[in-house]
Amino acid sequence: MNKEKLKSYNCPVEATMNIVGGKYKTLIIYNLIDNTLRYSELQKRIPHATPKMLSQQLKELEADGIINRVLYPVVPPKTEYSLTDLGKTLVPIVQSLRDWGEKYFEILGVPNPCN
Repeated sequence: MNKEKLKSYNCPVEATMNIVGGKYKTLIIYNLIDNTLRYSELQKRIPHATPKMLSQQLKELEADGIINRVLYPVVPPKTEYSLTDLGKTLVPIVQSLRDWGEKYFEILGVPNPCN
């Protein structure tokens, strides 16, 4: 992340939302908790993301230092994604979002679609 860009934020919440506020960024981070995944595996886990959108979100997370991208020089190309140490600091936040979502389904009496 560019330090000059950080100076443009009015508060830390604004900076945090810029990092994780993309449509699928939180889901990408969630799926990379304790996992190293290939692009195709992320696509299967986040089926509503178009390939263009998923690629864009991955590039932004990489540029912000949240995920590692490793490209293996094989045919066909193999790319793997994992959380950086900085990305791992977001795990408790993402897990809290998951916990809240589970409670939300419970309060509304809606079956948890993840079970």
